[in-house]
Amino acid sequence: EVLTPADDIHHIDKHQFKAPFVCGARNLGEALRRISEGAAMIRTKGEAGTGDIVEAVRHMRSIWAEIRRVQSLREDELFVAAKDLQVPVELVREVRKLGKLPVVNFSAGGVATPADAALMMQLGAEGVFVGSGIFKSGMNERTEAKRRAVQANMASAIVKAVTHFNDPMMIAEVSASIPDEAMRGQSTAQMKPEELLAGRGN
Repeated sequence: EVLTPADDIHHIDKHQFKAPFVCGARNLGEALRRISEGAAMIRTKGEAGTGDIVEAVRHMRSIWAEIRRVQSLREDELFVAAKDLQVPVELVREVRKLGKLPVVNFSAGGVATPADAALMMQLGAEGVFVGSGIFKSGMNERTEAKRRAVQANMASAIVKAVTHFNDPMMIAEVSASIPDEAMRGQSTAQMKPEELLAGRGN
């Protein structure tokens, strides 16, 4: 819905589809607006394809900070919060009650290593999306078969890191199993604003 938008203001009414939608969010307002449109899953936007975890960390921290703020509100303050977030008050009330989003919250964008994946889980992600972090790894290999082997090893290491995200020894072990195989990173600070994907679809 965000990678190739035809309409960056009016989002798709996801309630009309049987297939579940996953939508990106940089903050609680974006997350709850997508949920009100019918999103079944939320992911932090991060900055896809860069290997720069900074944006994903920023977005996850922002969402959790705003959830904690909502939890501290009195009932009569929820209406102002809903207005500020531009969402129905029922969703704000549900966030306050649950202490989390009412749908699963994944991390995505810039996850390139097992340590990145573990970090996002420690920050409150309920899972991790990884695309480029796997498929851009092993690019120095000369044969397709070797690249595929490196990518399979990276995928396995990231799965183990997500499963055992609070086990530093396991994270060190799986990280050591992939020397020099991670994708080459690109700092989002050096990208032009028009090159950034995360700002699409507020």
